[in-house]
Amino acid sequence: MKIEFLDENTKKNVLEDLLKRSPSQYPEFESRVSAILDNIKANGDKALFDYTEQFDKVRFDSETVRVTREEIEEAYSLVSERLIEVIRASKAKITKFHEKQKRNSWFTIEDDGILLGQKITPLERVGVYVPGGKAAYPSSVLMNILPAKVAGVDHIVMVTPPGKDGKVNPNTLVAANEAGADVIYKVGGAQAVAALAYGTETIPKVDKIVGPGNIYVALAKKAVYGNVSIDSVAGPSEILVLADETANPHFVAADLLSQAEHDELASAILVTTSKELAEKVNEEIKCYLEKLPRREIMEKSLENYGHILVAENMDDAFDIVNDIASEHLEIHTKDPNADMRRVRNAGAIFLGSYASEPLGDYFAGPNHILPTNGTAKFFSPLGVDDFIKKSSIISYSEEALRREKDKIIDFAEAEGLTAHANSIKVRFE
Repeated sequence: MKIEFLDENTKKNVLEDLLKRSPSQYPEFESRVSAILDNIKANGDKALFDYTEQFDKVRFDSETVRVTREEIEEAYSLVSERLIEVIRASKAKITKFHEKQKRNSWFTIEDDGILLGQKITPLERVGVYVPGGKAAYPSSVLMNILPAKVAGVDHIVMVTPPGKDGKVNPNTLVAANEAGADVIYKVGGAQAVAALAYGTETIPKVDKIVGPGNIYVALAKKAVYGNVSIDSVAGPSEILVLADETANPHFVAADLLSQAEHDELASAILVTTSKELAEKVNEEIKCYLEKLPRREIMEKSLENYGHILVAENMDDAFDIVNDIASEHLEIHTKDPNADMRRVRNAGAIFLGSYASEPLGDYFAGPNHILPTNGTAKFFSPLGVDDFIKKSSIISYSEEALRREKDKIIDFAEAEGLTAHANSIKVRFE
């Protein structure tokens, strides 16, 4: 990795590089995605099964596209007892964390018969997209489904691409069953997002779609937003490590590579006030690359989106930390707890040498579905709030309304809305 001194020009170049990874930067895919969405909307199951045959090389019908109880039982026989134990332990941690996010409805009663409040209602039906293809991520299954279960969602519909044998990865199926998916369909890509958004003869329309996917999935979610809700338009993974001279270069290098191995578009950035640490981390990365199996992916990721930035002081370091607003931020400094207070923008913050990013991916409990591409400036990790909606409650007695009626009428008439004003007046004629 290239070591650069941090200045305004360097910062500008880094931010521009990172923005190139956004799904919004690939307009050449949008027309293809739009055609898929329109076809599913018009032709339902037929289009869905045709696309599945075209892209996944498997032909389904309305009976075979749904994962059966027998397939789930078969998956348990193919997954090691050890992994099942790990999935259950992770489920317990994730559930415990998200239970602390639950909200309750509330009401206040004031003088003269005024009742105000907020009613919390879980979403009725949620669609969860789980990537398939080259890799299976049972951890993402847990992270997407469990907050919905904690929120009290009535019906969770999961979609995931099948293998060429027409089956779902057994690790994914076990995780889905443990998390509590109500139904699982063997479809993926933009066509699966369209099916969830519009509904087909087999797959029901949902209220919200969550879960990461490839560029087609990301653009499809972006396109259907408004017809249904979505969590976010997810971009490639990223990590930023903030370190001073006290950091362990061996740990820092390992953590940077933990994200670089995701894919060629992943970003790994070190911001440090120590030139010596920067050089040591760079050497450690070279050593790791010699022995880690996903070397080619990591090298491309680091070449295009990897940076080691040496800041003159911590003020400059925090400026770029907050400008980048990384999905994952690790703080390896003398006092990470104090330094965390200076962070304004980050998806998840890991404090100290032993809070490595994979801890959050798999086991600590906080959600690993996080805002990417700088969207941590205004988005949050997936959580229970993503699966509820709030309704305002208003009740006034006659006497309470009488006391305020003239103010309401004045306001309505000032806006030229005479029917609004009349709605109040008629009650006291």
